[in-house]
Amino acid sequence: MLTEKLGTGGGRLGVTLCGIGLDNPVIPASGTFGYGKEFAAFYDLDVLGSLSFKGTTRREREGNPLPRIAEAPAGMLNSVGLQNPGAEKVLAEELPALRERFHKPVLANVSGFSVEEYAETCAMLAEDASVGWLEVNISCPNVHGGGMSFGTDPKQAAAVTAAVKKVTDKPVIMKLTPNVTDITEIARACEGAGADGLCLINTVSAMRIDLRTRRPVLKNTTGGLSGPGIFPIALRAVWQVYEAVTIPLIGCGGVSSAADVIEMMLAGATAVEVGAAGLRDPLACPKIIAALEETMDRYGIRELKEIIGGAHDR
Repeated sequence: MLTEKLGTGGGRLGVTLCGIGLDNPVIPASGTFGYGKEFAAFYDLDVLGSLSFKGTTRREREGNPLPRIAEAPAGMLNSVGLQNPGAEKVLAEELPALRERFHKPVLANVSGFSVEEYAETCAMLAEDASVGWLEVNISCPNVHGGGMSFGTDPKQAAAVTAAVKKVTDKPVIMKLTPNVTDITEIARACEGAGADGLCLINTVSAMRIDLRTRRPVLKNTTGGLSGPGIFPIALRAVWQVYEAVTIPLIGCGGVSSAADVIEMMLAGATAVEVGAAGLRDPLACPKIIAALEETMDRYGIRELKEIIGGAHDR
């Protein structure tokens, strides 16, 4: 049963994210963890604070053409294109199977190409008992708005937020793109439209060129950069947004150690997502969790929840 292992938010590692307790703040990031099946072969997934499952759209998507993964210094590029089986299949097959291997609330990561699609998909996934939060990825292009990403326009970001809030009582966490001039403007727009929390950042727009072919490495030309190279960018974004809003934040981008988790939390994150590190090492998340208390002792930290935003003056 889901309720058997609900986090309390207590203990040295415990935090509370939008009213739901986590045993620790470590969450595998969407798009890097699937539905947990492959990782469950390596460790008990219940050691995790939560997990964000593969980004889901209303209908099945095959994703972008190959090649759609490329190496980069201190990271990797991806242009997967939201490949997923669609909301109906996720509800019918993936989430029941996930409940067999993970017994805590999960983040349902949702993508869409219109405000209506976001709302419809979120309403469907919110009905599943295992979904604790809706994590809404607004880095998608608006097909009715000239292709501009929802997350680059405050009005569009607010419109998606408001639409999703109308269809669910569960906490709504908006996942923000870093590919903007002022991320705090988008953050404030989402908060003003009712968002319960924010996740930042998504991947950084980037590309590589193959010197032999003199063509872009990725078939889609550009992709999203993730990995340790973007950690300082993500940390800066969390810092700035913490100063701009009052709702909880999830820090995401290049996190690969217990020290990174603590740094993110000092900048203002309540919880932290781990992405590319888990692709390099399937045991990255449990290793980070196991190292947290020793790292806390090294820096004189009694409880993690006490350091959220601790590097700020406020």
